[in-house]
Amino acid sequence: MTTKLPLDDIRVIDLTVARAGPTCVRQLADWGADVIRIEPPASPDAPGLVGSRHGPDFQHLHRNKRSLSLNLKAPGAREVLMRLIDGSDVLIENMRPPVKHRLGFDYETVHARHPRLIYGSISGFGQDGPYAGRGGVDQIAQGMGGLMSVTGLPGSEPTRAGIPVSDLAAGLYLAIGVLVALHDRERTGSGRWVQTSLLESMIAMMDFQAARWTIGHEVPAPAGNHHPMSVPMGCFATADGYVNIGGADGRLLASLCEVVGLPWIPADPRFDSLARRSANRAELNALIGERLRTRSTAEWVESLNAAGVPCGPVYRMDEVFADPQVEHLAMTQPVEHPALGTLAIVRNAVRMTDTPPTVRTPSPEIGAHTGEVLGELGYQPAEIDRLRADGVI
Repeated sequence: MTTKLPLDDIRVIDLTVARAGPTCVRQLADWGADVIRIEPPASPDAPGLVGSRHGPDFQHLHRNKRSLSLNLKAPGAREVLMRLIDGSDVLIENMRPPVKHRLGFDYETVHARHPRLIYGSISGFGQDGPYAGRGGVDQIAQGMGGLMSVTGLPGSEPTRAGIPVSDLAAGLYLAIGVLVALHDRERTGSGRWVQTSLLESMIAMMDFQAARWTIGHEVPAPAGNHHPMSVPMGCFATADGYVNIGGADGRLLASLCEVVGLPWIPADPRFDSLARRSANRAELNALIGERLRTRSTAEWVESLNAAGVPCGPVYRMDEVFADPQVEHLAMTQPVEHPALGTLAIVRNAVRMTDTPPTVRTPSPEIGAHTGEVLGELGYQPAEIDRLRADGVI
């Protein structure tokens, strides 16, 4: 196994707050990029910080980064930032367009100074257009992007997903765009402005539900815990919990019905095609559900998997990490934090032969690397002391 990581020759400036931007930067940091997070020097709980600095969320978001404390509003701060930009490959920000222009690190200014730099931006609604100046948060994007309209039980009020889908999607989409732009730079020599927004990312994540409207002119409705188009496929109560089952057609349907003791269903005229099963969804699900309530989740999971029918239990988070397959996948990696001790950090979901993503360092204390980074930029100790005395760092 090589000791080098794929992005260890890339320096990234992290000018992000909240979740979407840090999610993007975390992908790059996990693969070895030298990420320098810019933070206000005297505000460890500044607006935009997700939870307590020593809380689980912050420790999860900001591992593998260095922290440079810099008051971007102070005279002299812009010169520090520009010197950092000169030696960097990527800058990621998720501020509203007027803010970055006011602070003097908008794309046009930065690109004129450093044409090879990749400039990545996440916003609520886009860098231009009628909503460009609005602030955006995940739940608003979930509502405007259509997710809440298809989530929940039929007839229920619109329901948010249990995770910040648009934040996470925007971070992941931007990370992909940045990697594409880095590859493109090798051919063109020029940096690019890579952009996405919570709204764009949420709409893209709607995937087949969005296509049902754009191509099929069908407005999707919530289907609860069952698949909106495939029947039977969904979540059913058992004697002691719940089980998810996917056995909507062909051999899988026949195997499912055989296991649950309803072998006649595939030939029944009410259920012998996907269209008829969809039309009689409630009746079919009731028949299967009645059988599934007679045995435990574990028993059904064993029997259905033995028959080749995709299925699985519905876990709480503690049960997720106790599952043998999850333990085998080693979805957490230990890291030593100077104040918190050993932390189990959820690892990057991607694996690569010989170059695994690693959780190498914990989320840093505020300004922990200020002197180190400024020294790398050529600042002398006396200059660093003066910047600190002037409130720049």
